[in-house]
Amino acid sequence: MAIEMIVTILRTLILYLLIICGMRLMGKRQVGELQPTELVITILLSEIAAIPMQDNALPLLSAIIPVLLLVAFELIISAASFGNVKIRSWLEGNPLIVIRNGKLDQPQLRRLRYSVDDVLEALREKGVFDISTVQYAVAETNGTLSILLKPEERPASAGEAGIKTRDNGIPCAVIVDGKIMETEFKDCGMTHAKLENILKKHSLKVDNLVLLSADKNGGVTIIEKEDKKK
Repeated sequence: MAIEMIVTILRTLILYLLIICGMRLMGKRQVGELQPTELVITILLSEIAAIPMQDNALPLLSAIIPVLLLVAFELIISAASFGNVKIRSWLEGNPLIVIRNGKLDQPQLRRLRYSVDDVLEALREKGVFDISTVQYAVAETNGTLSILLKPEERPASAGEAGIKTRDNGIPCAVIVDGKIMETEFKDCGMTHAKLENILKKHSLKVDNLVLLSADKNGGVTIIEKEDKKK
């Protein structure tokens, strides 16, 4: 019984690592952003991996080979669709405009099998409660809805308001969980000397920090570890 349990654990671990490697090769997307081909591959991978986890009598290769083949198929399809618009259009479809100047394009909704409630729900998720304020709404190939408000409904940008703003660049996580992230230094102009000055100025120690982020203009955000005794 103990040997069988160990075998099950090892098989599960192997398949777990294999699926992770396969998903990493296929790229990073959230489930809601998967294209149809990616969603199919994801479902098939989970089904194939689950069977040998439950049945030790099945050879592990019966799962490993299909997993590798599916990942290979996805990589080939991705490469083919990347260089060919027709293949990409056939596999993934095309974005379609479902709202024009505040009015629903009903033929497109029927084509997509979207109900009015589906569109209104998607608008609310974007913070839009009045369809008349929408200039365009586009149904993307991954099922999401992209919205462009009418000019008079869009928030004014700093440039439109005549406000000069300073470019602080992207904040970099310089220290994470008590570890110095040297790979982040370049994007925010950080150096070990600058970091030491920041720590000395705030009387901090690296080990006591959950996060220290900085931008290229000297802005710093600090989060210290909480005392577990409290």
